[in-house]
Amino acid sequence: MTNRESRTYQAQAIVLGHFEYGEADRILKLFTLERGKLSAIAKGVRKISSRKAGHLEPFTQVQLFLAKGRDLDIITQAEAIEPRSGLRSDLTRMALASYVVEVLDRFTYEEGPNPGLYRLLSQTLNRLEAHEYMANAVRYYEFRLLELLGYRPELFTCIDCGEPVRPQDQFFSPLGGGIACPACGRMRPEAWPIDMDVLRYLRHFQRSDWQAVAGIAIPEQINRGMAALIEAYFTYLLESQLNTPGFLRKIQGLNGGQ
Repeated sequence: MTNRESRTYQAQAIVLGHFEYGEADRILKLFTLERGKLSAIAKGVRKISSRKAGHLEPFTQVQLFLAKGRDLDIITQAEAIEPRSGLRSDLTRMALASYVVEVLDRFTYEEGPNPGLYRLLSQTLNRLEAHEYMANAVRYYEFRLLELLGYRPELFTCIDCGEPVRPQDQFFSPLGGGIACPACGRMRPEAWPIDMDVLRYLRHFQRSDWQAVAGIAIPEQINRGMAALIEAYFTYLLESQLNTPGFLRKIQGLNGGQ
């Protein structure tokens, strides 16, 4: 291998976001198939004459050629595989895609490849762009993400006494990572009440594949309950609040829900 070859590489990536740098450059946060999450710089991309700019928009799936740099690797070529312009042209879809990206970004570090997460992110963005039931794509994503990260919640038996969950309102313990029955839940000050109908949908999304949940029309009240519980669980795991759910709620308020 020559020195030139060792300093360049290719990567398939999804653009998570970017910020401006200097007069014409842009630093991009990427999630790649081969290397996981990384940051790289696109030099001159903000110039009108740049050919790379249109290939490096948020949510785009892109084939990159990069050169290793001292502080940041440098994007030398970029070719969009999935532009996903539909996500950026619709405010609700853009807000949901931003939430999906933020969750992955907050839970991951620059620590090497994770092909499962990469495929999940790619599939979810595709579903958000094309699918009628966008909430289904988000709820399905949340459960698969928790599984891949090792945070799968226990929804079928009580985390304390081990008894099967009965058809009644329960408690959810973020500390215990799952459902506590009414008797055990009252002994846990950190546990939240959870409506049995909300739990029923959560369980269905957890144990089903995409085809089994893609066409479900989730009642609005149930979806709000699911979203609130998962957001609270994410906040507990991250020890900080996410930024996008508040904006998403404003958009949904204008549009009457997802």
